[in-house]
Amino acid sequence: MTDNKTPKIIPPHGGYQDLQSYKMSEIVYDATVVFCNRFINIRSRTHDQMVQAARSGKQNIAEGSMASGTSRKFEMKLVSVARASLEEVLLDFTDYLRQKDLPLWTKEHPKAEEVRKLCYQQNRSYKTYKPYLEESPPEVAANTMVCLIHQTNYLLDKQLRSLEQAFLKDGGFTERLYQARSQSRKRK
Repeated sequence: MTDNKTPKIIPPHGGYQDLQSYKMSEIVYDATVVFCNRFINIRSRTHDQMVQAARSGKQNIAEGSMASGTSRKFEMKLVSVARASLEEVLLDFTDYLRQKDLPLWTKEHPKAEEVRKLCYQQNRSYKTYKPYLEESPPEVAANTMVCLIHQTNYLLDKQLRSLEQAFLKDGGFTERLYQARSQSRKRK
């Protein structure tokens, strides 16, 4: 039993399903699977690597969130791995466009602006982006993925800065253990 004077050693953690970065990474993963199934030979190593990199982005956010109760350092590391995985798949999409001699949209491209605005929709999901991915030619689908990944990476960069600030302010698990043990000794 803990009283109000004893600090929580293991703070609330998890809740990754509510993180915007996780929601976007889930869309990126689902959309990558669809893109690869449509446009990349299923037997190719590229197909497998793109799908696995997108999956790694999503899974590492979840794993980091669950580990955050006992290790902010580990959480930051896993979110950083998620960010790196999504950067890898971003390069795969830009490589696809370059190798197929398809244009990479600028931020000002009308379609890019259209896709980027979708992130503000309430309850967005893969279905929000489905027409751009399942009913469009490869140029539109790949550029949509580039937009989605850039938005997700932006959220992950913000999340990493926030985690860093929280660590600097509150410390980590070892510090909480020491503080709780010290307070317990003082009361005895």
